[in-house]
Amino acid sequence: MIRVDVVYTLLYNERDDQVLMVQNKKHDNWSLPGGAVEEGETLVQAASREMREETGLTVEVGDVLSVNEAFIGNHHAHFFTFQGKITNGTIVIQDTETIADAKWMNRTEADEWMPYYQGGIQTLLKASVPYVFQG
Repeated sequence: MIRVDVVYTLLYNERDDQVLMVQNKKHDNWSLPGGAVEEGETLVQAASREMREETGLTVEVGDVLSVNEAFIGNHHAHFFTFQGKITNGTIVIQDTETIADAKWMNRTEADEWMPYYQGGIQTLLKASVPYVFQG
C-alpha cells in the first residue's frame, strides 16, 4: 500500500457558529480546506499552502484536532486536522481546477458533510494536541 498524508484546517467563527468549507469539484462534496502533503513539506507547511490555494487566506496553523486513518484503494491515508486562525486575506479561490466554491457554513450543516469526525465540529473544538516539528 502507498502511504498518503492529508492535512485539513478548521477555521471556526465562534460568533456566527460557522465553519469555512470548500466545495470539491471531483466528488461534488464539501470539506474543510486541505489536501495532500507534498514531498519535502511538513504537515503545517502543507496545511498553510492548501488553505492559501483553496481559499486565498493566510492562516496560522495551530494544534492538531484530529487524526483519522483509512484504506482507500491501494492507499493507506492518514488525515491530520489542524486548528487555524486567519492572519490575512479574503476568500478568493486560487485552485479553480479542483475547488468550485468556498463559503462559511453553519456548524450543523458542516457536520452533515463530515460524519467521520465523531461528535462533530463541537468535539474537535474541545480537543487539541500540540504539534511539534522536530527538524
